[in-house]
Amino acid sequence: MAWLAGLAATEGKRNGMAAVAGVAVGLLANGALAALGLAALLESFPALWNGLRIAGALMMVWLAVEAWRGAGNETPAANGTTGRAFATGALINLLNPKAYLFFVVVAPQFLGGETLSIGNALLLSVISTAIATLIHCAIVLAGARAQGWLSDPRRTRTVRRIFALIILGVAASFLLTPVR
Repeated sequence: MAWLAGLAATEGKRNGMAAVAGVAVGLLANGALAALGLAALLESFPALWNGLRIAGALMMVWLAVEAWRGAGNETPAANGTTGRAFATGALINLLNPKAYLFFVVVAPQFLGGETLSIGNALLLSVISTAIATLIHCAIVLAGARAQGWLSDPRRTRTVRRIFALIILGVAASFLLTPVR
């Protein structure tokens, strides 16, 4: 969410909404992959879980480095394209171990004792994606409103560096997620 707000604030609403679309596709893919057994596979094989955690953390570190490096740019809106924002949003969710953990730990609580089938995994995925997308859109709209305020390069540099540090915190949380 911090990445979405920072992206919209520094690169505009269009890139922010492209990222929201990518995040939504990633969330839907998480649900479909969980329905096909990836969540159970990750739970059964700690090495795969560890690989996903590390890949997710590395992705977040890469985003943090990009945000930090971009902090000195004079024209923040030129930093990325909508295609890149979309792809990054999708990849963030595909490499997010906590998204899969949702289907192993949280989802069963909503199933009334049923096992996670393809149908109910996809239904939960659509519902959670719809809720998340509404929240993400609101975050992007709020972030985009700050874009004018960020026309001062010093403010942009400070905000991008703050977001870089927050993103590093997310990377750390991926690494601190217990091995399954």
